[in-house]
Amino acid sequence: MENKEYYEAIFKRKSFHIFRDTDVLNEKEIEDLKTFIETVVPLHPEIKTKIRLVPQSETTCKRGAQYCILFYSETKDGYLNNIGYIGEQIDLYLAAHDIGSLWFGIGKVDEKKYEDLDYVIMIAISKMRSDKFRKDMFKSKRKELSEIWQGEELNIANIVRFTPSACNTQPWYVENKDDVLSVYRYKKPGKRGIMPAVLVSYYNRIDIGIFLFILEVCLKNEGYSFERETFSDNDDEAERSLIAKYRYEK
Repeated sequence: MENKEYYEAIFKRKSFHIFRDTDVLNEKEIEDLKTFIETVVPLHPEIKTKIRLVPQSETTCKRGAQYCILFYSETKDGYLNNIGYIGEQIDLYLAAHDIGSLWFGIGKVDEKKYEDLDYVIMIAISKMRSDKFRKDMFKSKRKELSEIWQGEELNIANIVRFTPSACNTQPWYVENKDDVLSVYRYKKPGKRGIMPAVLVSYYNRIDIGIFLFILEVCLKNEGYSFERETFSDNDDEAERSLIAKYRYEK
């Protein structure tokens, strides 16, 4: 997909917590999806990953989906950020093609390992009518900009704040200073919804990977070029963990 298609899909995508009035993905749509999955670009190319498309019946997902996309990975530094970054490319592709999706963190699979890689998370999917997708993204409940962004907004801050996250925790914080965006994972305990406290860090690391991809799409849409530097995440007692820096110019 071109960056413009990714950007337009940001406004359209939504989380389908229950799939109702679904259509059926035809053979061509399934093959096109599989072909697209082969083209996704990782955040950390050195980390081995595998992506599988299976019927929902092969998982514990009971949301009315037709298929689930399963993500497997080596378990090493940055692997959760990497899965979020890869997965959001697929998530936006799905929205662009009228395929509803749900990042389903609590789902389980029979095969916890695949080709020596560990199961990480799944995205449940079903074909949906186009009128089922989001009409006005800005009506979604999100943190105020002042809570997640410091410095010049670059016409992107009010878009990236609508990045999806587990239980809407929105664990990102950005500082824009001297033409560098510093992206942090916010670790202070807060709203978790139904998420067990022990899993907050796990899913928030995936969320940050999702956020980084949407941030990059928005930068490119505004005509910015950038160099990205990533950092090792940690669970120390600091309020925030530095995840990435983007040195940008226009």
